[in-house]
Amino acid sequence: MPQEFLTTPERLRYQTVPATLLEADIRQHFHLTEADRTFLLPFRGAANRLGLALQVGVLRLMGFLPEGWARQLPPEAVAFVAAQLTTDAVLLADYGARQQTRSDHFLAVLLHLGYRKWEPLDAAWLEPWLVERALEHDGERALLAMTCLKLHQARIVRPAIGTLERLVGGISELATQETYRRLAPLLTDEVRQQLDALLVPETGRQLTRHRWLVQPATVSNPAAIVTALDKLRYLDGLGVASWDVSSLHPNRQKRLALLARSRSNRHLERLPAAKRYPVLVAFVRESYLTLTDEVLSMVDAFWEQSLAKARRAHDQYQQQVAAAKDTALRTLAQAVEIVLDEDQTPAGQVRPRIYDQVPREDLVLAWEAVQTMLYPTRHSHLSFLAKRYPLFKQFTPRLLEQLGFQQGFAGDDFGAALRLVSELQAGRRRKLPAQAPTGFLKPTWRKFVLGDQLSAEQQRPAYELAVLATLRERLRSGDVYVAPSHRYADLSSYLIPPAEWEQARPELCAQLGLPPVTTDRLAERVQELADLLGPMQTLLDTGGDVRLEAGELVVTRPAAEDVPAGAQALQQEIGRRLPAVDLTDILVEVNAWLGFTAHLPGLEHAPRGDEHDTRLLATLLATGCNIPLADMARSATLPYQSLWWTATNYLREDTLKAANTLLVNEHHRQWLASYWGDGTFSSSDGQRFAVSGKVRNARALPTYFGTGRGVTMQTHSSDQYAQYGSKVVPATLRDATVVLDEIVDNETDLAIAEHTTDTAGYSDLIFALFDLLGLFFCPRMRDLSDQRLYKIRGQDWAYPNLKFTGTLNPDYIRRHWDELLRLAGSIKSGRVTASLFLSKLQAYPRQNHLTHVLQAYGQLIKTRFILRYLQSQPLRQRIHAQLNKGEELHALRAWLWFGSEGVIRRKQQQAQAEAARCLTLLTNCVLLWNTVYMQEVLQQLRAEGYPVEEAHFEYLSPSRYEHINRLGKYSFANPAHLDPLHRRPLRHPSDPMA
Repeated sequence: MPQEFLTTPERLRYQTVPATLLEADIRQHFHLTEADRTFLLPFRGAANRLGLALQVGVLRLMGFLPEGWARQLPPEAVAFVAAQLTTDAVLLADYGARQQTRSDHFLAVLLHLGYRKWEPLDAAWLEPWLVERALEHDGERALLAMTCLKLHQARIVRPAIGTLERLVGGISELATQETYRRLAPLLTDEVRQQLDALLVPETGRQLTRHRWLVQPATVSNPAAIVTALDKLRYLDGLGVASWDVSSLHPNRQKRLALLARSRSNRHLERLPAAKRYPVLVAFVRESYLTLTDEVLSMVDAFWEQSLAKARRAHDQYQQQVAAAKDTALRTLAQAVEIVLDEDQTPAGQVRPRIYDQVPREDLVLAWEAVQTMLYPTRHSHLSFLAKRYPLFKQFTPRLLEQLGFQQGFAGDDFGAALRLVSELQAGRRRKLPAQAPTGFLKPTWRKFVLGDQLSAEQQRPAYELAVLATLRERLRSGDVYVAPSHRYADLSSYLIPPAEWEQARPELCAQLGLPPVTTDRLAERVQELADLLGPMQTLLDTGGDVRLEAGELVVTRPAAEDVPAGAQALQQEIGRRLPAVDLTDILVEVNAWLGFTAHLPGLEHAPRGDEHDTRLLATLLATGCNIPLADMARSATLPYQSLWWTATNYLREDTLKAANTLLVNEHHRQWLASYWGDGTFSSSDGQRFAVSGKVRNARALPTYFGTGRGVTMQTHSSDQYAQYGSKVVPATLRDATVVLDEIVDNETDLAIAEHTTDTAGYSDLIFALFDLLGLFFCPRMRDLSDQRLYKIRGQDWAYPNLKFTGTLNPDYIRRHWDELLRLAGSIKSGRVTASLFLSKLQAYPRQNHLTHVLQAYGQLIKTRFILRYLQSQPLRQRIHAQLNKGEELHALRAWLWFGSEGVIRRKQQQAQAEAARCLTLLTNCVLLWNTVYMQEVLQQLRAEGYPVEEAHFEYLSPSRYEHINRLGKYSFANPAHLDPLHRRPLRHPSDPMA
């Protein structure tokens, strides 16, 4: 049955003219063309012409004419149109006194613009179009917005929003039927039996195949890798690789697979066949596609762990040997003395006499110490890695057999070496041939494998490990790839295909803000660098904050921001007047304002009960504050099972992102936020959290976690304080790798154009990609005196007395310019994430030409930026101030993340990502609530005559939390149900936890 899903505030926004309009929108939609002016001429009266002209603009803007539009139009729009008609805007009040006049005029406007009214029969063609869109994006609000746009483009006046809402609300069932119809050719009797068998326990197995496939690995060890390979083999046995599901959009497949993962066997069994089989097909297909990546990522992590343990063992060994060096010579001297004492020790008694004086263990340690001194390269960490060969052998034969590794680079003999090792591990060969391929070996491995310190028996395991290590490196870089895979695919597959690029280039280049002749961008950057050289040398000669001392560059750190006394007093006064509030009340209030919970739909659009919002807010608070759901259930007196079900069905990355976008946009509309920035400047930084137990993506970082492990929550914050992005990454991953992802994927109203990070957030490649994407990257860089700057080849320019020790060739960049644009276009269009492609380019020392040209362009952009940074103290201060805002927000996030002692106990990266999104949502709720009430306080202060100065607003901050109670309220009243001894009755075993 079609259902309504909009909240009252959302429905109101669809039914009224926006209270504020951007100047660009006013100029675009309310500008009167010559045809418009001709249309208006026959109408008598200035008020009529003004009313008609405004209707033309509203219809162009919204695609329909809201009831009471004349009262809702912003004064700026009315004034803009009145000025074009050389009339007075106040005349609008005299327009349309008669209903018939308004109706006739509206029909005339429709005829002029080529619009027509909506008719019930339009649903006949709109419904199939909607079903197709629902197979791509089945979010009801997204479908409604697309429907309104479709009608606008078709020049059909939008009907009442309730009509479209009910139409969209009934599409879900039609999309389910269409999904089943498209998969019908695949669903043979055999396939149906295989799918049904997923939900039935097999003999001797405790779990159904469905639950077995759903269970994710929590560690990266040989047993977990073998289990993942077992799953892959099982799916291969079903013939999943040959299933043709191309008729279903990838988004639909992911959505159905997620539904299957979050549902029990019994629930899936009860679904009607038309829904159950598509869900299981999508689940099995998605599992097959992701298992390859999961296996290879676990293998990569196991390699990383093994190398770390080998290095630690090597370090410990060297420390032991170093400690033994002091005694080694004395120990050996004792033995030598006995050997040389021919009078006292007969030849046959030499060894017993030595062992009597010096224990054999001491001799061995002394001998190894001497060997280490004589042959310092004899023992490398690889010799300790070789001891872990039996652990690798537990899964590598299966790995090489099951995954079809393909060569993306054929410039050496690695392919032959990989085939040889596959045969050795499968038992088809027993011995390593004397002429085994070795041309691919890196120097460290070559010295270890081909050196004279290994026996013949040791050489084969060492060679196999060398090949497997190279396989790991080349999988990372894309020189070796597998299919199907996302993370380990062929490098070229991440880019827009050449033929498609030819068609898409003009539009994508326009989106990137490139000039008509795109290579002019390169010429502009070179000229900008040239223009900065002279002023740079003048600045160095003058001295001051940027100067040379003994030939070394010195940059004075920006002084702490001098906050005026009036601003400090205003901040304190606001603090005294902000209401004391519980964190739970903030969520309830903000949800009442915006209805953000409506943007968290369930997987099946299930009907919601009266307590739905309460449960949803409770799960949001628990997840965002790191509170176990069981603890939240007890504190909020809500059933644990209902909280678990709500969290599983409603808290997902995509829905949380949509709700967060709503909050950011609302915060951006607050007038006070404009004093902190215009929303075009942002920063990112990582916040590290320890984890508990075995977590696959956690890494050791002693500085932050001691002997434990942890992850990093990477957050992106605007200059208005709102946080528009968050991502969980391993703690050892450099910030630079992931800095672009959230900016490119930003769907808020914040038009991010500039971005800053701390030192760890930059690299030459990042400088290049930011510029190619039309963004300004301005990190705060340490050790500027050591930064290598680049001269332009072929230009006889006078360079400042800085470290211009590098040279770059613009002609080389120009020759490969189109490849750079193709890469930027692929990232802009969402075909590949910047982090994935950068990790490929940075993974292997044998860089391809794309890496070289991207790095060369980045070196040009970096040199240009450093000169700008040094010459502009306001830029340095602005960067410093924005990063300080990020630190304030980190303090707020840490304050909110108080549950479980701040330790992450979620094992899976998806669950961690959901927790990070919930924390970001809570943070933005606090920021929005604070901003709204700070505005109220400022208005109250002005009304009371307090000296409020606008110049002080920029120093205010919404990231305060001293007035917020995050812990709830405790009661110490005597319980009424105590017995005379003041003791309570015991709980019955069957009673739920109170």
